[in-house]
Amino acid sequence: MKSGVIQRGEEENAGDADGKIFRDLSGAIIAASIEVHEVPGAGLLEGMYEAALFHEVGLRGIAVQRQLEVPVFYKGVSLTQALRLDLLVENAIVVELKSVEAVLPVHKAQLLSYLGLTKRELGLLINFNTPQLKSGVHRVVNSYPKTSASFASPAFSSSPH
Repeated sequence: MKSGVIQRGEEENAGDADGKIFRDLSGAIIAASIEVHEVPGAGLLEGMYEAALFHEVGLRGIAVQRQLEVPVFYKGVSLTQALRLDLLVENAIVVELKSVEAVLPVHKAQLLSYLGLTKRELGLLINFNTPQLKSGVHRVVNSYPKTSASFASPAFSSSPH
């Protein structure tokens, strides 16, 4: 499978141990997101959902980092502006949060770029501005996490497992 978006219900890495770990962990993140969404519902700013989800995931005993700065390099030169991941869960899953009217292809492309730069396999794009959160959850898979890219950060060059 090439890098790209997996639709809800489609399983990545089906049948292997890593696939089960990713499914279990992404399921826990989605459950935490649903819990966060049920309290205020749609309409808050993205940063509010980010803070609440960071707290909720931590309450569940899952390691999570917030606003993790990732330096970006081009042909060995550090670019002046690093990117920031909304959340990195268990050093394995990148979570990009939105509170927008509609998820656009550029939002999915952004997450796929983040996965490539951090050499991670799975990302979740979660849009909180939906009546039911499950319709705002998108899994994005980078099938080539170990491939070196000219923009990749040396800090994220090791495998997450």
